[in-house]
Amino acid sequence: MRVPGRRRRGREVVVITGASAGVGRAIAHAFARRGAHVALLARDRDGLAAAAAEVEELGGRALTLPVDVADAGAVAAAAAKAEEQAGPLDVWVNDAMATILAPLHATTPEEFERATNVTYLGAVYGTMAALSTMRPRDRGAIVQVGSALAYRAIPLQAAYCGAKFAIRGFTDSVRTELLHERSRVWITMVQLPAVNTPQFDWCLTRMPRHPQPVPPIFQPEVPAEAVYWAAHHRRRELWVGHSTVKAILASYLAPSLADRYLGRIGYDAQQIPEVPVAADRPANLFAPVPRLSATHGRFDEQATPRSPQLWLAMHRATAAAATVVAAAAIGAVRRR
Repeated sequence: MRVPGRRRRGREVVVITGASAGVGRAIAHAFARRGAHVALLARDRDGLAAAAAEVEELGGRALTLPVDVADAGAVAAAAAKAEEQAGPLDVWVNDAMATILAPLHATTPEEFERATNVTYLGAVYGTMAALSTMRPRDRGAIVQVGSALAYRAIPLQAAYCGAKFAIRGFTDSVRTELLHERSRVWITMVQLPAVNTPQFDWCLTRMPRHPQPVPPIFQPEVPAEAVYWAAHHRRRELWVGHSTVKAILASYLAPSLADRYLGRIGYDAQQIPEVPVAADRPANLFAPVPRLSATHGRFDEQATPRSPQLWLAMHRATAAAATVVAAAAIGAVRRR
């Protein structure tokens, strides 16, 4: 079911935070392929310029807005500028994030606060900015880019997991407010698996070995297509990847067992074996790292470009019908 009240003519106007690299940049590509006018928000001006060039090459129009999403006033100003230059906003995607890979005892209060401000409050400020323009017009869609870690926390990422849990609670609360108002603005959340992005080359780490996503790893184009789909369908939440489904279900069915399992394997699973952290490794927690901005990270060989589970999630009616037909066929064969 498509979100009601959406504009039918002209270019769709989309704002994407965290658009200079990784999943955010892939989301920009997904909208650009459909001809959207994409406002790209991030701190890294060089990464934004490269992403904008790709958007134009793919058939969209690009507007770059350098901004730190932890600054509420700057986010509001960026929203106003996007409307002024591109037109009324149809979709707002909150993707910006920053994190630190370290045990809590090795994390400073300033680092924890910064990761929370970018990842959690950045989504809050983006949602506020989007609603300020969408609510009066009674149309639009807000997509929060979440994670399986919004349900199943893991070691070494207390700040990130806490922020994603918080975004989920925040989103659920805002959704109920919009339902109370009978608003046609829709807010949804897309829960991601491990993704091959530059995050693992520039996140602040205090671990001895190079960070890696916990396998299985997906290419950023997989969640990008999920975000595009979620922006155009009235689905409360969308889970991406079989690993996300397993992690979320495990958090409900056997949380204590999952705690012990992750306590045992979670440290090693997030570090590349026998690859030490470089002495000159950069960190983007407090400042961008322009030379590493890209859509993909270093794990192309391990990452998969598709998810059958996601296809089934986006085509539930088709999958259900196929199941019924298959069951009927099997029953007919057995009767014979």
